Amino acid sequence: MSRKLLTHFQLMILLAILRVDDPYGVTIAREIERTAGRVALLGAVYAALDRLEERGLVKSSVGDPTPEGGGRARRYFRLTAAGLRAVKDTQKALV
Repeated sequence: MSRKLLTHFQLMILLAILRVDDPYGVTIAREIERTAGRVALLGAVYAALDRLEERGLVKSSVGDPTPEGGGRARRYFRLTAAGLRAVKDTQKALV
């Protein structure tokens, strides 16, 4: 397996993106907290998402500003084909 495997935290982030309907930083962090039972600091989630995007495993897009959160636009994430492959490769290696 020549591809670099994901860290545990990166894998949790990518799986959370697949599970939530509205994948932006807060919902991704909450999903990790709900499923893993551990605190997911928002700064750590966004830092990992930035690294995953640099690696081409996720893509982000900015949505419209919302009344919540001071009217800031949310940055939404989705897995790329390479991201889905990385999830599958990492899961295979863990079994």
